[in-house]
Amino acid sequence: MSHLKEGYSPRIFENAPDFEAKSTQGPIHLSDYAAKGKYVLLFSYSTDFTPVCSTELIAFARAWQRFEDLGVQLIGLSMDSIYSHIAWLRDLEKSAEIEIKFPVIADSDQKISSLYGLAHPEASNTSAVHAAFAIDPNHLIRAVLHYPPQLGRNIEELIRVFQALQAVDAKHVSVPADWTPGQDVIVAAPSTLASAAKRAGGGDDGLRVETWYLTKKELELSELEASKPKLIEVSSIIDSASPPKEFENYQMETAGFPLNVSL
Repeated sequence: MSHLKEGYSPRIFENAPDFEAKSTQGPIHLSDYAAKGKYVLLFSYSTDFTPVCSTELIAFARAWQRFEDLGVQLIGLSMDSIYSHIAWLRDLEKSAEIEIKFPVIADSDQKISSLYGLAHPEASNTSAVHAAFAIDPNHLIRAVLHYPPQLGRNIEELIRVFQALQAVDAKHVSVPADWTPGQDVIVAAPSTLASAAKRAGGGDDGLRVETWYLTKKELELSELEASKPKLIEVSSIIDSASPPKEFENYQMETAGFPLNVSL
């Protein structure tokens, strides 16, 4: 990744920088999760044993199964050592009576922080900024959120981000403000005068036309569930010279998700 400038932060629709890392669950490789067809939420925080970060780790742990049900892999990251992580997570598990089932990366050499623009010398030389990257199974960054260290993240909103992305990817629609699963979604606006006139006149069956450029339709929860990406169980490919057959098939089937950048 030598082409990345110092302090550069990846933007949406760019490829997520790949990495191998030491974590509280052993070595992990970001692209392994794409090979399984999973989305990834990579979130960074400032440092272990701090109040706001402690509440976030507890909240992520309590919501872990909900992310899993969506096919989303949680990955935490800070610049603390692996031993600091272990001590802190053990303390949180005991005090909050939870189990932290997702890996937390020890980025003490700041290599991953540099790839993702998480090292801001103006803020701190020894801690990562608070950021969250939503990464899809095609290894594209789909959403980026940054927070000041005093502001704890809203876990419900992060879950909603992935629910919305999966609706966008599976059904080629957009979602309105404050959308939650089960509510109406937005269909693409007409691209010609003739189609705009037709839409303004009522459009097709099943559409709820508010105006020619804003039209919604119903999207049932069952439709979203049926179109959820199928996860592929494959062994780690960190040390493989070539990806397993399952990964090749997945890439062919999903080269996949069309992006609604025009909606």
